Amino acid sequence: MIVVELRFTGDPAARLAARPAHRELLVRLHAEGRLVAAGPWQDDSGALLLFDADEATVREALDADPYYQRTPGVSVVALRHWRPVVGGP
Repeated sequence: MIVVELRFTGDPAARLAARPAHRELLVRLHAEGRLVAAGPWQDDSGALLLFDADEATVREALDADPYYQRTPGVSVVALRHWRPVVGGP
């Protein structure tokens, strides 16, 4: 599994404008079984995405979503491999 952590900075207007298309992609990735869960931190300072996929697939998904690449105020802080002890595959 892979965890992706996002950070949100600056004026949220551009981020919020790009969010509907971003969420459509998340819904598709979830339906395909590649994304387990995703959502923002409660304070809206960023978000966490949990993938059940290899790193190449995760990077491909991130590259396909303009939210991560071109939306001001959205940055990928970390992409980390995770080995769950409980609750994972």
